[in-house]
Amino acid sequence: MKRHLPLLLLVLLAGLALYLVPRQRREINRLKANQHALHTSLDHYRTRLGEAAASVEALRLKTRELKTLGERDARTIRSLRIRLRRAEALAENATRSLISLSTPLRDTVTLHDTVLLHDTLHLRDTIRLFRWQDNWVTVRGSIRNDSLHCLIESVDTIRQVIHRVPRRFLFIRWGTKAIRQEIISSNPHSRIVYSRYLKIER
Repeated sequence: MKRHLPLLLLVLLAGLALYLVPRQRREINRLKANQHALHTSLDHYRTRLGEAAASVEALRLKTRELKTLGERDARTIRSLRIRLRRAEALAENATRSLISLSTPLRDTVTLHDTVLLHDTLHLRDTIRLFRWQDNWVTVRGSIRNDSLHCLIESVDTIRQVIHRVPRRFLFIRWGTKAIRQEIISSNPHSRIVYSRYLKIER
């Protein structure tokens, strides 16, 4: 038995190395990807359908890292009554709509009553109205005397696709180099100005 002990220890150490080395390599790759994600900005482009889109690399945090590094995110998750260990991912996007428009004004006459010394005067008042709309934005308002009243309503649909970017060597693809988030805005007036995708790993 003593004669086989060094051999048994050698086999155990080899097995431990085979288990730990790939795991350590994955952890190093994750930390490198996080460093790269923190130093890259949002990429803007158009889809084949002409929709505005943006791409950003995802951060991959462990639950314990989320508690310390992403305190605000952890609070958000807890406020939804979700336990951190059950959370899978967290995404955050911001868009800005910029619209340049011109629309004709039209006059409309309104009647309103004014009481003067027990007499009622029926006064006519002219209001200028305007309205403009397309499939995503509605603008309507009125101009009376020296004041403008306006209502702008904008509708947007944000779609997200999360995908893995493989490592490449010539034509060979393998493993995972990074996780990216593609964000598509359906409103042509909107521009995605900020996006963040946080993958929570065990």
